Amino acid sequence: MTLFQFGPEFIWSDITGGTVLFELVPVLTTWFFIAGFLMPLLLRFGLMEFMGTVVRGLMRPLFKLPGRSSIDAMASWMGSGTVGALITTQQYESGYYTKREASVIATNFSVASIAFSLVVISFIGIDHMFLQFYITVIVAGFAAAIICPRIPPLSKKEEVYYEPAGKQISEEVPAVKSRLRWAAEIAVATAAEVKNVSSIVKNGLQNVLDIWFGLIPLVMGLGTIALVIAEFTPIFNILSYPLVPVLELARIPEAADAAPAMIVGFADMFLPAVIGSGIESELTRFVIAVLSMTQLVYMSEIGILLLRSRIPVSFFDLVIVFIQRTIITLPIILLMAHLFFF
Repeated sequence: MTLFQFGPEFIWSDITGGTVLFELVPVLTTWFFIAGFLMPLLLRFGLMEFMGTVVRGLMRPLFKLPGRSSIDAMASWMGSGTVGALITTQQYESGYYTKREASVIATNFSVASIAFSLVVISFIGIDHMFLQFYITVIVAGFAAAIICPRIPPLSKKEEVYYEPAGKQISEEVPAVKSRLRWAAEIAVATAAEVKNVSSIVKNGLQNVLDIWFGLIPLVMGLGTIALVIAEFTPIFNILSYPLVPVLELARIPEAADAAPAMIVGFADMFLPAVIGSGIESELTRFVIAVLSMTQLVYMSEIGILLLRSRIPVSFFDLVIVFIQRTIITLPIILLMAHLFFF
């Protein structure tokens, strides 16, 4: 309907189906192609084992996660959130994460990349404040990643591994060896299991085709529906009413216009920037941009990917986590926004 522009215009217009098909899908198709071949390189040559053993002492007490989850965050940060979510899904199905760990990692560590952050802040017109913007994103995101795993629904997920695979992870270090030496040994042992390049290429191609034909149609369908709701119904405006007095209390200019932009990110991460770009106040645009980066759970990409996966996260879970991340990060963002803008 969008490609040939037939049927109701609200389906294929430039601000709904046109946005998904011509702006979002090409970017995702490219990222998924890269991710499909990148994942075997990240997962089968010992990097996960090495990093998992080295940083376990940091990840476990802070985030209640195994050390190898640091790679998921790194892949998201340097690549895209969808790449991190794909890695998390594959690790869960391979027996390296429990149901709780996979749910936590997918909803808290699939962070927006630096490249996408630059796109958002440029679009919203405050690219001269990128350093302050990204510092705020890191601080608020760090706080949410510590708190969210410790409260329901994520804290209530079972500490059970994916049944067909069973538990495959061990990050314990033998008493007779140093952590670094043991990390290097198990990483080399994992890499030695790869016998030929053709298996890596074949595995990468299977990943790409599975993602393209299994996920892109869902992104197109559900992404368009989400944008139709955001653009042509008052649902997000109604849901954002409770935020208006909070923003007014925090002395945020144009609070009534800003509130919907802080809720609409559940549909798509780029929508807050689209709505917020028309607001005059730099302070308000700063808050909208940072919040859109820290909410993480948006249905047009991450949400669809998780609902399609075997990770036990429901649509209701995603709604609750989105609200939790908004409640946790918004006060931090407001405080730092006033700090940077005096």
